[in-house]
Amino acid sequence: MKNQGNTAAVVLFLVTLIACGFWSSPALCKGACIEEAAPGIGAVPASMEPGYKRAFCKYTKVVAPNGNPIHIFAQDKITDLQMLRAKGVLEHYLTDCPGSLYGEDKSAVANRMADNGAALLLLNGSDDRWFPVRVEGQPLYQDEIQVEGGEWYMNQDYEHHRDATFEEILHLVHDFGIGVDGPHSLPGALPGLQARIRVAQQHALANGLMGDLPEEVVDEWTRENSLSQEYLAAVVDSWYGLWGAWPWNDRGMYGQYCAKDRNGLRQNDPMGAAMMDNTFFHPYLTYNARIDPGFEGTFSLRFDPELPYTHHARYLKDVTLTGDRSSNVRVNGYNNDITGNSGKNTVLFSGNYAEYTIRLRSGFSIRVEDGVSNRDGINTLRDIEVLTFQDRVLVLGSET
Repeated sequence: MKNQGNTAAVVLFLVTLIACGFWSSPALCKGACIEEAAPGIGAVPASMEPGYKRAFCKYTKVVAPNGNPIHIFAQDKITDLQMLRAKGVLEHYLTDCPGSLYGEDKSAVANRMADNGAALLLLNGSDDRWFPVRVEGQPLYQDEIQVEGGEWYMNQDYEHHRDATFEEILHLVHDFGIGVDGPHSLPGALPGLQARIRVAQQHALANGLMGDLPEEVVDEWTRENSLSQEYLAAVVDSWYGLWGAWPWNDRGMYGQYCAKDRNGLRQNDPMGAAMMDNTFFHPYLTYNARIDPGFEGTFSLRFDPELPYTHHARYLKDVTLTGDRSSNVRVNGYNNDITGNSGKNTVLFSGNYAEYTIRLRSGFSIRVEDGVSNRDGINTLRDIEVLTFQDRVLVLGSET
């Protein structure tokens, strides 16, 4: 779902893209934008179709268990951190969820995505432009990819830089992997899960849980067979807290969906909440969030109503500080894995020093275990200089 003033975007099998030589320098198509690329990011493979090589200059992939790739292409203004975050969110959706009804083993979903030719297209600018090159894939735009610790993320800018990463990548997983019943769809791996999604979507639409959608939008989504995809994206966005800081009302997706956080989801859409509860999706985010190198201060993984971004950051588990600025991380209860940067880094805990067990592990990591249940969990720390407890500051290396 998009802003109320725009027709909602859906998964596009043919997406119009900007061509090198028309908008950006032809040199970008020869790899100029990857000279300093992060590990795992390279030039578009020579084996790809010409349209991809003309329109994109960076490439990475997620390899399915069957050995086939799920492609991720990026244009020149997409940063490496944006690209890696998009890859991390895709990997999150495809990470096995032990004990869940449909997510215990997600290899069939990943394999189906690869076999169906799934491709994520990371595009310059915003989604209000039309370009002359046509290739297959799911679009996600530069202005809609937040990076943890960046200004857009910290301020939760819904007007100009709303985070659409989870929505658009979920569309990719849904259409190319899980599968959608009905016309205009590809073979899917989980028809049972899709059946549950469809029933919940039909209930939501019939009972006004998707808001006062214009009749023409409902008609368009029905013709495109995208109602279940748009509904699931609204549920997942609220599940992971992306609308928790929305200031205007208690609804998600710009006020179109009946809930903006987990509490609202359980109260207002129990069928949607049931789909999130040990069915396919994790209760926390499994990817390692790379904090923007420009960030300086304390990045909190614990919810604080005064910090808008923590509606979402509360579900992060693992983070890596990048760059060289001295920064801090406040832990939550998800057994965090925290890696520092080249600056001086502090990890903050909720209790007193005596309530924790601190051990040096192999590989120069520190294990800090909270003795109080359901508070700070078990944390693995690397390249961290200081631990701050409520009653004591411990400089690592001096007493550990």
